Amino acid sequence: MNRVTVVGAGFGALTAIRKLRAADSRLHIDVVAPRPEFVYLPGTIWIPTGLRQPRDLVVPLDHFFERMKVHYHQAAATGLENGGRTLLTDAGEVENDGLIIASGGRFLRKLPGIEHSITPCGGVAATVEIRDRLQSMDGGTLAFGFAGNPKEPSAMRGGPVFEFLFGIDRWLRRHGRRDRFRLVFFTPAAKPGARLGPRAVEGLLREMKRRDIDTHLGHKMKGFEADRVITEGGEFQADLILFMPGMTGNEWFDNTPLPRSPGGLLQANALCQVEGTERIYVAGDSGSFPGPEWLPKQAHMADLQAKAAVANLMAEFAGRAPEQSFRAELICIVDSCDKGMLVARNRKRSLVLPPTILFHWAKRFYEWMYLRQYR
Repeated sequence: MNRVTVVGAGFGALTAIRKLRAADSRLHIDVVAPRPEFVYLPGTIWIPTGLRQPRDLVVPLDHFFERMKVHYHQAAATGLENGGRTLLTDAGEVENDGLIIASGGRFLRKLPGIEHSITPCGGVAATVEIRDRLQSMDGGTLAFGFAGNPKEPSAMRGGPVFEFLFGIDRWLRRHGRRDRFRLVFFTPAAKPGARLGPRAVEGLLREMKRRDIDTHLGHKMKGFEADRVITEGGEFQADLILFMPGMTGNEWFDNTPLPRSPGGLLQANALCQVEGTERIYVAGDSGSFPGPEWLPKQAHMADLQAKAAVANLMAEFAGRAPEQSFRAELICIVDSCDKGMLVARNRKRSLVLPPTILFHWAKRFYEWMYLRQYR
């Protein structure tokens, strides 16, 4: 009986578990993650405005693991030995015949003073802090920004920042407080959201102008202070800073022989194999994948990569050559608390549809559908 180890408990990891069990009811599956819970990060955009509570988005995985008949190890990966066949963890060693790494990425927190900012996708605790800070403020300047990894253009997650920006703007207006606040959007990019496509950039900037949101674009970041954002193009005062830095690979990758991209992620091929390894696959934010320049770091992409990784690993177990590539596809709804703008892109075309209440409810329905498979 073959043994597969899955590292992580996020989107890519849980999709890999489901696909592995569907492929072989007898397969021995080990799962290594620090906590037996799934955090639905896309929904955290609604915590600051009260549309979601932490309990709505944190799903205990005990019953899911039981249904999938997996062996859960509450541990953190620390390295690899024996050509990847032995995963080292802070709770012991886990042997495998195949390995799928979906342990996410790590934010680059090197900017001076970055401790004065809150990382919106830093988890439930971060968004609760944003909520509590907002509720305690009578007015002031709110700054929303993101940056990337200069050595890994795909390793950024700017989309949620737009959602926090528009959602908080809408929440303040609903509560009759918007006139007490200045909102500023900043990023080193001259055209924010370019990965979503030119029409999306135009739509986002148009929406900011309509909402009276100031912009500070195209200037390299220099750092933060407790009350200001500092760039090479100047600085501005800020009473609350939400900043999404670029991403790189997990620290435990340093204790492995696995090849890395210039930006520090695991170097993968189109089959989601870690280059030059035997039966080691990667999905989601942990990997650097070939594809179009707009290839996103998002949950949907992690799911597609996990499916391809499982298909190829099972083919290898069956003595066949792996051949399943993943589909390069970007689908997102940029939500603003009561409306959403649909953005979709693949290798052939891109689509941008203006904000409507329909897309807001579609995003909420998808959340419900996605989470019910793990509850």
